[in-house]
Amino acid sequence: MSLPEIAIRPALPGDAQAICDIYAYHVAHGTATFDTEAPDVSFWEGKIADIGGRGWPFLVAEGANGVLGYVYATQFRDRAAYAHTCENSIYVAENARGAGVGSRLLGELIAAARIAGFEQMIAVAGGGEPASVALHAKLGFVHAGRMRNVGFKFGRRLDTVYMQYDLTQGGLPQ
Repeated sequence: MSLPEIAIRPALPGDAQAICDIYAYHVAHGTATFDTEAPDVSFWEGKIADIGGRGWPFLVAEGANGVLGYVYATQFRDRAAYAHTCENSIYVAENARGAGVGSRLLGELIAAARIAGFEQMIAVAGGGEPASVALHAKLGFVHAGRMRNVGFKFGRRLDTVYMQYDLTQGGLPQ
């Protein structure tokens, strides 16, 4: 699949339904999220407002037929010492996977997270999802750890893979 014509832009309240639908698909069919029930559209409206209100990036990839994926960064943990470390979340619509949408979104998020004042970015790949691990590695994230058997979904135990990107240096040494 070739890269469709897309625009990367900040998420708007009107994108909440598309974001909700993309995430609901991944909840129902994948292990990248350990959620077993998808939140409703009002949850996403609130999340878009909250993240934007904090000055953190929440971006969507928009194509001719609407939103193809989204990505955002939030503070890794609530404690003040983590103020310069963020965690990213990225999801691509099933019909847009493999077309380079994820690479474009994550690349833009890295730049936006720097502008927002973050210095480290953590990726938490639920289920050790191979596509997520490969995407993050492609963009310069390095393996930072694995927690074994911490999730249970679809009748099986799942690992979580942690990856890290140094936003001050353009990545970490491999």
